[in-house]
Amino acid sequence: MRIVVTGSAGLIGAALVRSLRADGHDIVRLVRRAPTAPDEAEWDPRRGHVAPAALTGCQAVVHLAGAGVGDHRWSAEYKREIRDSRVLGTTAIATAVAAMDTPPSVLVCGSAVGYYGDTGQRAVDESAPAGHGFLPSVCVEWEAAAAPAEAAGVRTVFARTGLVVAAEGGAWGKLFPIFRAGIGGRLGTGRQYWSYIALHDEIAALRHLIVTRELSGPVNLTAPEPLTNREVTAAMGRVLRRPTLFAVPAPAMRLALGEFAEDVLGSQRVRPAKLLASGFAFRYPGIDEAIRAALAGERR
Repeated sequence: MRIVVTGSAGLIGAALVRSLRADGHDIVRLVRRAPTAPDEAEWDPRRGHVAPAALTGCQAVVHLAGAGVGDHRWSAEYKREIRDSRVLGTTAIATAVAAMDTPPSVLVCGSAVGYYGDTGQRAVDESAPAGHGFLPSVCVEWEAAAAPAEAAGVRTVFARTGLVVAAEGGAWGKLFPIFRAGIGGRLGTGRQYWSYIALHDEIAALRHLIVTRELSGPVNLTAPEPLTNREVTAAMGRVLRRPTLFAVPAPAMRLALGEFAEDVLGSQRVRPAKLLASGFAFRYPGIDEAIRAALAGERR
């Protein structure tokens, strides 16, 4: 299968490309610079440009590009970058797909459980409405930007991903050094829910979305049972065999992270109802095994 991927330099995109290539798929990576490798093609999300030949003959497009939410403090300028990188990029991809004489059978667009906002102790699935605040508003616009592909009859799936458990990158990658040093601990009260997914299961789920024809619209990519931050903290200490005595008070997080702290301290109890109903089987559904899998992946 010929598959076009954006965001291939990121944690999830790079792992997806490795997995697909290992099974013999032909991968085209869209990059925002002049191509330097045979498998690369140029695109410019801000100008809405995708190299004309980049999508030719592809059966699937997986669009994962977007500025990291936790990479910088949320200034007004960086919030625009978070929004524009997602909305403009998705508009460019969806418009290019819709204009093709023979479009791909599926467009899998990255999204996030941030769509639901703070759900407190309430469990939600894909039927829940959007929450309130900056990240939910970004997710709403992000998904809406794929409308041209949907209108053209392309099966469009929104992969609403939770916190990816990986040692080599992403938000979780920043936790491992802290916990290894023995200075990890709960954040705020620790009662907020974290909806996580092992990197292996994230990649397997994305591949499942590509080939499972009955899946369209939003699909939550999270482990079956979200856990509280306190429970995750205990698991990190258990697996790494380190103490977890150092709690980070909410005021300190707000001082250090600014507006982004409200999302870290917020609770998202998200369940993958559609993924489970479609027959997807998690390899690492529990937090201890997800952490161990991340450590094993780091050593490879």
